[in-house]
Amino acid sequence: MKDGLSNWLLERRIGGLLSHNSAVPILSFEFVPPRTDAMEQRLWHCIRHLAPLAPRFVSVTYGAGGTTQAGTLSTVLRLKRETDLVPAAHLTCVGATREYVDDLARCYRDAGVNHIVALRGDPPAGTADYSPRPGAYAYASDLVASLRRIADFDISVAAYPETHPTASSPDADLDNLKRKFDAGATRAITQYFFDSEIYLRFLERCLAAGITAPIIPGIMPVSNYEQIVRFSAVCGVTVPAWLRHLFDGTTKNPELRRIIASMVAVEQIRTLQTYGLNEFHVSTLNRSDLTYAIAHILGVRPTQTNASRNMTDLLETTEVPDDRETPANFDPTEGTQEGAPPFMLRTLFG
Repeated sequence: MKDGLSNWLLERRIGGLLSHNSAVPILSFEFVPPRTDAMEQRLWHCIRHLAPLAPRFVSVTYGAGGTTQAGTLSTVLRLKRETDLVPAAHLTCVGATREYVDDLARCYRDAGVNHIVALRGDPPAGTADYSPRPGAYAYASDLVASLRRIADFDISVAAYPETHPTASSPDADLDNLKRKFDAGATRAITQYFFDSEIYLRFLERCLAAGITAPIIPGIMPVSNYEQIVRFSAVCGVTVPAWLRHLFDGTTKNPELRRIIASMVAVEQIRTLQTYGLNEFHVSTLNRSDLTYAIAHILGVRPTQTNASRNMTDLLETTEVPDDRETPANFDPTEGTQEGAPPFMLRTLFG
């Protein structure tokens, strides 16, 4: 990775979108716990479709203030029981006591769920500023340290290439990331970004700060450009002019939007592969077709080893609307306090 970064610092080398010279990347996927029966059907249709791609792991998000802890728990436990996928449970410390969070971690441990995405979390709606609750873990680094005491978890944490919006400075944000690794984190997954240079400069700063653990790029396929613009304004993510230009005039053409979204995500991953990166975390928004297309273009092919075990026959007969029939304004993150929005569309500072 360092050699690839050094090459980039000396000379930019952008590989082609359909280059056959790049290795098949390692992918992981992010899912959102459902809020309704219809959304649950769509989620498990999505999981069944993507499971044969053998992702390294699949994460399940957690709502602001811990609002979807029951949905996250039930989805993760069902993934563990009924599939060969490796589930990663998002776990936040906002709005819960240490004892409650520890009990939930032990529940995952006892169920054989070994991967935790440890986050401070967003405060509930109506709360202007974050302040630690008495008796709760204050920050993600505290949560990581506790998880290390409970079990030998595989622990992912959050990283912010463009700096978290509430951080006092980029250096303070980087110090916070380093504390999470010092507490025992295994890897970081980044907030999404669109310009690869932003991630590469951040990685350079991490290396200079002595952070050598994996920093996995978060990839957000742009299934709805207008929503991404709104979310990005909250999350402090830059939406470049070239992305706006690509989506100009596509509002009434969802098929064209999907083609553009897949092209942008694939080229982003191919570009980062040029500089030595080969593992990526993709937000699915509980839609399988776009994620599957991106994986296919990148050379990822179905395998039998990660096909769902018990639920395959059941879900084969489940009537679920095709992703292509999803309305252009469909928003799986609508009502973010009732449902867990994608990790990469939240701030989740810690």
